[in-house]
Amino acid sequence: MPALRVLIADDHQIVRSGLKQMIASQTDMKLVAECKTGREVIQQMRTDPVDVLLLDLSLPDMSGLDVLRQVKAHHDKVAVLVVSGYPESQFGLNVLRAGANGFISKGVDEVELLRAVRTVARGHRYVGSELADQLVAGVQGDPNGPRHAVLSEREFQIFCKLAEGVSVSQIAAKLFLSVKTVSTYRSRILEKMAMRTNADITYYAIKNGILQ
Repeated sequence: MPALRVLIADDHQIVRSGLKQMIASQTDMKLVAECKTGREVIQQMRTDPVDVLLLDLSLPDMSGLDVLRQVKAHHDKVAVLVVSGYPESQFGLNVLRAGANGFISKGVDEVELLRAVRTVARGHRYVGSELADQLVAGVQGDPNGPRHAVLSEREFQIFCKLAEGVSVSQIAAKLFLSVKTVSTYRSRILEKMAMRTNADITYYAIKNGILQ
């Protein structure tokens, strides 16, 4: 059976080094390349076949969520495992909605991370226990879940950009939407989350570890 072809995307050299060592120690995996930016990921995947992408959410040039969407749009067979320092309780559900095959914290041990890589490579989803509980609670209609869990995948994408201070017109240009459409999404986000201003969105994102 051919070795799993793995691509690493993380802007921290020490994290990439740790992941490289982990992959090198496995006989059923091989490293295709390592990338520091979202654009490097997209370019690399145009030239080399990949089975699993280990993707950080925080990249210097693009949101990891935007990279995820582009990868899934053009390479739908690639399994994307998000390996993030963000709390899974705050980001995990929306990452899965955006098309990720799994979400795992950078704080897990090597055994669990390798298990996650092999799980998504087989076409299955992988989530940690905390996110699994959240998913179950969502199915059961838990009223105590995070407020942003009510947002759709597109709404959460725009929510994150508003939290970062990106203007409606800039978001429209980045996402190839009209300003009117983005404004409608913004109004819907504020209504769903019982907020009034962009400052409320930013405060919530910082307080809940969505924006750092």
